[in-house]
Amino acid sequence: MSETKINALVSPEGSLEILSTFEVNRLKDKSEGGLYQLFRQCALAVLNTGVETDDCKSLMETHADFDVRLIPQPRGLKLELINAPAHAFVDGEMLRALREHLFSVLRDIIYSYSTIPQSAAGFRRDEPEGITNLVFHILRNARVLQAGRKPDLVVCWGGHSINEREYQYSKDVGHQLGLRGLNICTGCGPGAMKGPMKGATIGHAKQRVKDGRYIGLTEPGIIGAEAPNPIVNELVILPDIEKRLEAFLRAGHGVIVFPGGVGTAEEILYLLGILLHPENADLPFPVVFTGQRENAEYFEMIDQFIRNALGDKAASKYEIIIDDPARVAQTMKHGMHEVETFRRAMQDAYYFNWMLKIDPVFQLPFEPTHERMRNLALHRDQPAHLVAANLRKAFSGIVAGNVKASGIEQVEQHGPFEIAGDPTLLRPLGDMLREFVVQNRMKLPGTGAYEPSYRIISNKG
Repeated sequence: MSETKINALVSPEGSLEILSTFEVNRLKDKSEGGLYQLFRQCALAVLNTGVETDDCKSLMETHADFDVRLIPQPRGLKLELINAPAHAFVDGEMLRALREHLFSVLRDIIYSYSTIPQSAAGFRRDEPEGITNLVFHILRNARVLQAGRKPDLVVCWGGHSINEREYQYSKDVGHQLGLRGLNICTGCGPGAMKGPMKGATIGHAKQRVKDGRYIGLTEPGIIGAEAPNPIVNELVILPDIEKRLEAFLRAGHGVIVFPGGVGTAEEILYLLGILLHPENADLPFPVVFTGQRENAEYFEMIDQFIRNALGDKAASKYEIIIDDPARVAQTMKHGMHEVETFRRAMQDAYYFNWMLKIDPVFQLPFEPTHERMRNLALHRDQPAHLVAANLRKAFSGIVAGNVKASGIEQVEQHGPFEIAGDPTLLRPLGDMLREFVVQNRMKLPGTGAYEPSYRIISNKG
């Protein structure tokens, strides 16, 4: 039975009611340099909030007849949706949260790709300062950065494909965070990205917190596989995964990691690679890995992988807490005080971590191809933070091959990405990836058997 589809005119909700003729024309432009395809892809993802899928390419093919058009109005702007998924509506009216998300997509695409030229002074996307400045301006334009707020934003990472017990534990942690007045920022999707937000809503309600923040940060390549969950009340679309990851660490004040797969491993390596940079040695940033008792072996595996690849110093940057949501929240609350004290002393902003040193290797976009994946510098003859950077790229390529349309197409055409390098790095990597497959952390349950998008091969020599 085919899904019911709806045609509708949608008024703005939350942001961006006025567009220039130039902006409208760019959004209508279906050529390679236009923004139509990007806007359509992100809009469709938002309208599929709550749908259990992690295949962006399949989503686009299923809704090949979907279209979105801009309709200028005397008082502003409306969007015309053609063949939109019916589950985005109730009694013919679009859900308010989805309407907000839809216009957040419009706001961020216009701002990132039209308002700020890539060559503009201070916004060069091939320069570290320009990239950080761009991330700052995107977050400020989305009103995520709020002056006057003390540090209270906890970034929660973890898998979209988790079991019910793991999801409940992430809710319990979120509840404890909410009881302590802390706010949540995640990748905005399902699973461990939704659980902490849902738990925090109850904690906030009990404490009569009326301005609870549930911030979702995503990017165009991943949004179709991880559509925003309906609890997100501040959605931001960053241009690519590197700027998304930088936004997490610049805006957030601490990180909690729940069990996950290759995407979570990529995030961990990015985070540790940043914290291992010598210029960040004294910068307080609380990090907790946590799960229920049955996840103890999972985090032991992650810990061993990190110690082997990056050394014991990397392991000193996080604390592992098993089956104790209250202690996780207490640790984060204490960490917030340390962050506040440090930034006040250094006269750094609470709302954006300007002092954090991010090496350009973590900032410049990595577009995985078979050649680039095969030639990654996966060896120990480099500083630990650069080992982390290159391992992060390997995981990023696997994520692309698993869920991103461009990566899926490459794997379909040319076979799995090949990963080669130092066997002392690759053997533990292969063991961990196989365990992710066994634990069903590569794909959502019920979406079919996982076909690896990667192949680990012999040493480069």
